[in-house]
Amino acid sequence: MIPWLPPEPVFPPVERALTEPNGLLAAGGDLSPARILAAYRLGIFPWFSAGEPILWWSPDPRMVLFPAELRISRSLAKVLRNKPYQVTLDTVFTEVVGACAGTPREGQAGTWITAEMQAAYGKLHELGYAHSVEVWMDGKLAGGLYGMALGTAFYGESMFSRRTDASKIALAHLSMHLQRHGFGIIDCQMETTHLASLGARPIPRSEFVALLGRLAAADFRGEWAADAVLDAFRVN
Repeated sequence: MIPWLPPEPVFPPVERALTEPNGLLAAGGDLSPARILAAYRLGIFPWFSAGEPILWWSPDPRMVLFPAELRISRSLAKVLRNKPYQVTLDTVFTEVVGACAGTPREGQAGTWITAEMQAAYGKLHELGYAHSVEVWMDGKLAGGLYGMALGTAFYGESMFSRRTDASKIALAHLSMHLQRHGFGIIDCQMETTHLASLGARPIPRSEFVALLGRLAAADFRGEWAADAVLDAFRVN
């Protein structure tokens, strides 16, 4: 049995999470900014489908991408050099989240980015914690991603592509932006072969939580608005 959360934004120790399904820690509570921020600082995130109670997770191991370790394929490097696109930050956050919610995922019948989740992250965006990266091609939104920034830790939530490699372009520019501003980690939550191909790797949950204790403790929110249009990606 997993515990049901009290009204206060508190959580059980992550070590109590189930091993099967991996990382399920608690249920209930709400999606208020205070609770979500408290969860992220502890290495916990909400993930549930429509019709389910709110479920909170902290898997072990944890999939992470260190920004400097992003793996750029030859084909992607060519696109980044030619730059047939423009990349912006936080210009159409709601549209990016909606596009992520509407993107079919292999092995998933629906989306976990429910209307309730979209509203919750919209509030966090208004507060300066949730951010989007947008890729534009021929004047149209071609792809992007969104996530949360706490201190110098970035928590990736979801990405989408309407054109080839558009989400990878977004991730490449996000990684460069995070390096420029001293961020130490991108949380990818669950392990997938796609994320592994981009350079993400699993680390023990204890190591991940220790990293968060150092990176996510401060209430620094970065200079996102100052970089509304990102520079050209530097490819060696």
